[in-house]
Parts: sequence; structure tokens; C-alpha cells
Amino acid sequence: MLDNTTDTIFIGKKPLMSYVTSAIIQLASLDSITIKARGMSIGLAVDVTQVLLKKTNVFEVGCVKINSESLESQDGRKRDVSTIEIPISKKAK
Repeated sequence: MLDNTTDTIFIGKKPLMSYVTSAIIQLASLDSITIKARGMSIGLAVDVTQVLLKKTNVFEVGCVKINSESLESQDGRKRDVSTIEIPISKKAK
């Protein structure tokens, strides 16, 4: 099965404006994208979303999904990690 993730931005350790620029470029050709993050990157995902909304005034946020995943750490223990998915689309005219 082919997984098409071109409409998804995974937040990691890059600078804030790298993700903002990537989102703007993708939204120029797509109607909507999803910003995904987990763990310590969730705050950065929210910051990216806020910059997009406040600086451009062209986009809107859909229904935000929060969840947690059970992952195995390097020492073999299971731990829960929070996740967030933020859908962003162009405002309807």
C-alpha cells in the first residue's frame, strides 16, 4: 500500500521557521495539510501553527486530535508518549 504523506509535516528538531516555510510551500499547492508531533515537539507544532495563523491570516485550524502512543524505550520499558495532529487548511472565501 502506498502511503502518501506529502500533506503531512512531521515536527522534529529543526528551527521553527523551517517548518513554517515548508507548510506555506505545501499549502500553496494543496488545500490542506496536517502538522504532526509527539512528545517534546508538541510545543513546537503549536508554535508553527500559531505563526501560520497570525502572520498570514489566510489559514484556519480544523479539529485537533490528541492521543498517546505506547513506545518501548532503549532500556526495554514501555512508556506513553503524547501525540498531536493539527489540520490546517485555507480559509473559505
